[in-house]
Amino acid sequence: MNVPLCDISHPNPVAVAQGIFEEESKDGNIKRRSVAMKILLTAINAKYIHSNLAVYSLKASAGIYEDQVELAEYTINHQMDEIFAGIYRRKPELLLMSCYIWNRREVTETAASLKKVLPNLKIWAGGPEVTYDAEHFLRQNPAFDGVMIGEGEQTFYRLLDYYIGKNGTLEQIPGIAFRESARVRQEEAAGVSDVGEQETGDGSAFQSTLPLIPTRNLDHLPFVYQDLQKFENRILYYETSRGCPFSCSYCLSSVDKRVRYRSMELVKKELLYFLSRNVKQVKFVDRTFNCSHARTLELWRFLRDHDNGVTNFHCEISADLINAEEIEVLKTLRPGLLQLEIGVQTVNPDALQAIHRTALFAEIAENVTQIAQAHNVHQHLDLIAGLPYEDFESFRISFDAVYQLYPQELQLGFLKVLRGSEMYERAEEYGIVYRSTPPYEVLATKWITCDELLRLKEIEEMLEVYYNSLQYRNTIRAAQQLFTRPIELYEALADYYGQEGLNGKSWSRLQRLEILRRFLHAVDERTEAGMPRFRGRSEEPADPACFDELLTLDLYLRENAKSRPDWAPDQNEEKDAVIEFYKKEEAAHHYLPELEDRSWKQLMRMTHLEYFEHCRLAKVSPEVQAEPVKQSCGMEPMTGMKNRPGSDSSRTKRDGQWVLFCYEKRDVLTGDARVQVLPTDFCSVQLNRIKQHSVMTYLKDGPVCGKIK
Repeated sequence: MNVPLCDISHPNPVAVAQGIFEEESKDGNIKRRSVAMKILLTAINAKYIHSNLAVYSLKASAGIYEDQVELAEYTINHQMDEIFAGIYRRKPELLLMSCYIWNRREVTETAASLKKVLPNLKIWAGGPEVTYDAEHFLRQNPAFDGVMIGEGEQTFYRLLDYYIGKNGTLEQIPGIAFRESARVRQEEAAGVSDVGEQETGDGSAFQSTLPLIPTRNLDHLPFVYQDLQKFENRILYYETSRGCPFSCSYCLSSVDKRVRYRSMELVKKELLYFLSRNVKQVKFVDRTFNCSHARTLELWRFLRDHDNGVTNFHCEISADLINAEEIEVLKTLRPGLLQLEIGVQTVNPDALQAIHRTALFAEIAENVTQIAQAHNVHQHLDLIAGLPYEDFESFRISFDAVYQLYPQELQLGFLKVLRGSEMYERAEEYGIVYRSTPPYEVLATKWITCDELLRLKEIEEMLEVYYNSLQYRNTIRAAQQLFTRPIELYEALADYYGQEGLNGKSWSRLQRLEILRRFLHAVDERTEAGMPRFRGRSEEPADPACFDELLTLDLYLRENAKSRPDWAPDQNEEKDAVIEFYKKEEAAHHYLPELEDRSWKQLMRMTHLEYFEHCRLAKVSPEVQAEPVKQSCGMEPMTGMKNRPGSDSSRTKRDGQWVLFCYEKRDVLTGDARVQVLPTDFCSVQLNRIKQHSVMTYLKDGPVCGKIK
């Protein structure tokens, strides 16, 4: 006997649905009845390292039809022809495509081409890009037969039940919108069994069913990572909750304000699964991970207590919600265990009110600063340009305020006017002009012009290259001192790139260093040529030799460069001292105990020793720190500096420093090599270099150039 259609209100609808096609045979055994059909779930991701949780979750929710469902993942970097050919060769009969703002073009154009050569192919779309205006999407894209709206696990099973099992009608499936001609609906009502194969024709109409009831109990959602080989070298996306308690006017997550949780027992079990297998990174997709204090504390403590020393977890949080107890727990985590993404968006109170954000920047700044003090948690802060009531100068103020928190990453984003959001409904009121195609990005508002937004695009590029890359931290931190405001540095860099014709080209890291050097050495030339004057904090320009050494420092912090740039200070005069150091280290292993089995020549190849005449790095271990100094860019101390016997524990004279770079161990937040400042008497060789010119010291407020007296 056949079991009735799945009741989506049932606490475990998938389990019930799995019995739909079970019937008793004459011998009393249970057998499954279905029609063979090839189903393909397709995702076009932004990057190769990404995986699409949605399509894997849908496949795992297919129940008795799972064997008929295949997956295909591509990236937007694939040629359109590759995506088309890959799908065409599989010859699916039902194709479901996951659609977002970053892949809509690839999705729609691929579907249109496939429909021409596979006219009987049924194509459906799902995802946030099509959920909130499904009829508009279907009218624009005739290749698609329907749209799955919102959460798709239950809907997908019912859709398979319709196409494969030939049970029910599309009208009976909650949470979909579809195109059907009057003729098709009539035939369907008359009981024609193959309605899924009918042509829609020119008389297409659009029909939406009743809204889908979201999954009440998230424990009934499948865990999709049983076979981790499929996800090798990729980010794993994992959700412990759905919904968001906030109402940000630009965000689609605000549509569903009910937060539903996966049980803590199940979450811990699944997290242990990741930890026991040493996966590289797990990214929580919860819209506001820390909306429940008790739950957040329990999960962070759990991750700390079960840390495997390898796995990194990424959370999107509201920094203003963090309390003192949570901060104390964060300070106890292994460096690199946790990454926090924090949406600041703006510090303009009128703009904050317009987008329904109540967070006070002072609270955010205080919590971000406290978290940063432990130097163990990566912090990623976001700003959005183009918000209501935010003009160009207001955004510059927001930029400076957030920048001076020195997060590991500062993302400068631009407002997206998404269908279904309040911002979309009020776009005309705010005078928001935006692109009509994805990503629907703002072009101008009542408060900011297109010219000004394009200017911010240039600044964004410089920020990505020279700040967010973390590859030029010390030089950039010093360069900031030439300007009265942080944003002026990036404005000047953008001007320099434009004037020198450097935009739109692919530059290597070493070339970027050279460009930055030319920029810093061109201060006086730019002034004499009538270019905008650099407003410095000192009447005297910085000594170019200081910047050359800082560039050298940034170079070797990241890599043991085999070819030394021409502008790097000449080290030939110290060659004998370097050789003596490595010979002593082969015998004593004072500074490189982890490499004790290596010869001195191997040590030379695996590490780097550099003499800095003008730059002074802070010693940061509590037992050796002689004054309140910090490391430069990011105001973060360097790790790995140890007080060795015979080391100079006080800053006796400013006569330069020897710095040892070890690449076996790196700072997990910055990627920098471990560095150690050697005592001044580390070798007996008489150094020939004359100590003179200026020295760069790092004080509380950042690097300051001054003359040696």
